This record gives sequence, structure tokens and C-alpha cells, in this order.
Amino acid sequence: MRIVIAGGGTGGHLFPGIAVAEEWIRRSSQNRVLFVGTQRGIEHRVLGNLSYDLKEIDVEGLKGRGVQALMKGLYRVPKSMLQSRSILASFDPDVVLGVGGYASGPAVLVAWMMGIPTAIAEQNAVAGNTNRILGKFVNRIFLTYEQSRTPFTSAKVEVTGNPVRAAFVSGLERTTQKRAGKRILVFGGSQGAAAINSAMVEMLPWLAKRKDNIFVVHQTGTQDLEVTKQAYQRHRVSADIRPFIENMASAYADSDLILCRAGATSLAEITAAGKASILIPYPFAANDHQTLNARAMVEAGAAAMIPQRDLTAEKLFSVIDDLLEDDQKLREMALKAKKLGRPDAAAQMVDACLQLAKTKRK
Repeated sequence: MRIVIAGGGTGGHLFPGIAVAEEWIRRSSQNRVLFVGTQRGIEHRVLGNLSYDLKEIDVEGLKGRGVQALMKGLYRVPKSMLQSRSILASFDPDVVLGVGGYASGPAVLVAWMMGIPTAIAEQNAVAGNTNRILGKFVNRIFLTYEQSRTPFTSAKVEVTGNPVRAAFVSGLERTTQKRAGKRILVFGGSQGAAAINSAMVEMLPWLAKRKDNIFVVHQTGTQDLEVTKQAYQRHRVSADIRPFIENMASAYADSDLILCRAGATSLAEITAAGKASILIPYPFAANDHQTLNARAMVEAGAAAMIPQRDLTAEKLFSVIDDLLEDDQKLREMALKAKKLGRPDAAAQMVDACLQLAKTKRK
């Protein structure tokens, strides 16, 4: 069986697609996967290292652009559709899955026009514009959150959760020896988050009061690395400060509390790990979807949330201190996060895609 996984641009779109690809190949060594993306997206850098084939199309986003950029993007749409048709005709997939991002739209729409079974995955609590459009055409729609169902035809929808890579799940089981006291994991994505880094640095005089029983693992990104290191040293707060954490599964597993953004992949990993968290949504995400993602966690009792507009050193310490003082509350949040985890999400999506593929074979 052959599947095309279209989309990417960011890790939030690409990594769930990789999780599905892993499960697709695990089912049979004869199965094949082809990714369709863009040269500008993260897929261009990541997929080669994972030995997946990638075909690129020339397409850009249209939302929130100036008139000149919008016209340039629209001009590329017919070209991207012709490129998609050539790729699909050559690979002859049994099913095409769109995972969000610029390349998802043309590839999935052309697949539908060619009569190839199609599906899309929506990782966030509010559906993006591309998926809202594609939802009218595709055969199956995979959602992470029940509240994303509204714009779609209910009969097409399956709430599977957001797939997490198998390597991450297995890595959770290989924990390192825990230090005494509480461990806080802080990160803001692979490039760091300046607002989170700044708030942590400003909060260190307060956090130093607890320095005898805490340890912080902080992924800063490269830009804020040195100033953050110096601040921790100045206030004598024990910490492991890195620009990038290679083994995130181990970092999750060894933490008692996580402080991060509210991207779909981060939340899928938090729930897979079953960890309490403080979420600071990125306020400029499309349709403010990170705030809605975080709100779903908060309403389930699995996380606390601080909007970035309210993020001060005093507020952040108040929330952290409250949680670290209450072991029962930390455990309850962790248990509720674990209940939200969907470790079988990739398997469910592959099951459905295989069923769609059989319709093409018939």
C-alpha cells in the first residue's frame, strides 16, 4: 500500500505525519510513504535524516499577507496543483493524507480531483482555514479535540488524538536517575521563546528561595543561552541550560512540572508523558489556536495557563510555587493529563487510511 503525506512547514504539522508514516511502514515492510512539502518548510531539513522520500511543490500561504505577496501566492496555486498532479500520477498512492501546512491544500485537492481517497488531520482545537476548505471534499477527518468538530460533516470525523512518534513513547520508559527535589522542564520550541526565557530570568530571585529542592532543565534556543546561563549562576539555582534538548522524551520523563507553549505537538507529548504543566500560549498563532489548545487542557484539570499578556515574574512564581507546594495537586494534574493522552492515535489513523486505500483497490 502507498500513502502520500502532504503538508508540514512546522514541526506541529510534520511530526504527526512522521508518526503516521512510522506506523504505516510498521504494518508492512512492503508499504511505501511519500511526503509532499515545500523547500521552505522544516520537512526539507528533517525528512532526509529519517530516510523518507520528499517531493517539493512551489506554494506559499495566503492568509495575512500584503496585496503584492497575496498576488504572488495566488499565482503559484495553479503551478503547485500541476506539480501535485505530476507527483501523484507518478507515485500512484492508495490514499493521500493532509497534515496541515502550505503543501497540504494543493496535494489533497488534486488527489480528490483524481479520485484518490483522501483524509486530513487537524491538530489544534480550532480548525485552520485550509482544513476547513478541504473538509468539504475529503473522505475522512482526524481530529485531536472534540471541539474541533463543528465546521466538519460529522459522519467524516474521527477523534483520534494527535499522533506522537514511537521513539518518543519508548523514550519515556528510559528515564534517567532523578535528583532529589522537584524538577522543572522549561522550553519554548526548538528556537526557544523569548517571553518565557525573559520571565524565567526575572523570576530567579524568587525561585532562589526554593533552590535547595528544585532543579531546572531549560531549553533557551541559541539567542538567549548565555544571558540565561549567567542569571541561573548568579542566583545559584541548580539548572541544566541548553540551546536545544536532543532527548526530549527523557527530559519529559524526568520532570515534575513543565513550562512551555501550547502547540499541538507539545501538548500531545505532555499528555503521552502524563505530566503537570503551565502553558503560556503563543499569542500570535493563527486563529489564536494555542490559547484554545491550552484552554482544553485547563478545562480538563490537566494544566494551568498564563496568557502572555499576563506573564510577569511575580505571576509566574506564584503559579509555580503553588504547584510545587502541593504534591497532591501535581499528581492530580499529571493523572488528568495522562487520561487525555492518545498513544494509539497513529494506529487509529493508519487503520482508517488502510480502509480508504482498499476502496481504491476495489
